[in-house]
Amino acid sequence: MYFVYLLECEDKSLYTGITNDLERRFKEHKNGSGGHYTSSRKAVKIVHTERFKTRSGALKREAEIKGWHREDKQALIKK
Repeated sequence: MYFVYLLECEDKSLYTGITNDLERRFKEHKNGSGGHYTSSRKAVKIVHTERFKTRSGALKREAEIKGWHREDKQALIKK
């Protein structure tokens, strides 16, 4: 199982990613080893997740969400 997730960072920016272990990946983001973007902006919380059976499905959804404007991502979070 794979997850597409959105994180909120300290500066209120949103980060979109995929993983097969949500808890582990969030810990990596929190401790600064989760990637350049979140290491410099400090991940605060997971604000949205979606489950997928395949990595391919998750990657397609991640790419779709990454192409959205901030307002669209915020609308998704509020659902």
